Amino acid sequence: MSDDDYVYDDASGEWMPPSELASRQAAVKRTEVRDSVGNLLADGDQVTLIKDLEVKGAGQTFKRGTLIKSIRLTSDSQEIDCRYEGIKGLVLRAEFVRKRT
Repeated sequence: MSDDDYVYDDASGEWMPPSELASRQAAVKRTEVRDSVGNLLADGDQVTLIKDLEVKGAGQTFKRGTLIKSIRLTSDSQEIDCRYEGIKGLVLRAEFVRKRT
């Protein structure tokens, strides 16, 4: 399909190019994730923990101030996906982190 073709958008009731419709739908699907002090988080940001957290299943505790590099946002507005040495599939709540600038 090229941009010369138009598709009908049920939400707005307008005919528009498919590329414009796709960008509008992507904007709607984006969720805002904010840290404990209200800073907007994005994929690839670095965050620090604001309190000690016990990691279930790993038998380990992350201390306050631990740096987590390269986070990924999920579809949930309060959860972030991240990696840490030796722990795969770590998910943290946004309320327990602060964006590192």
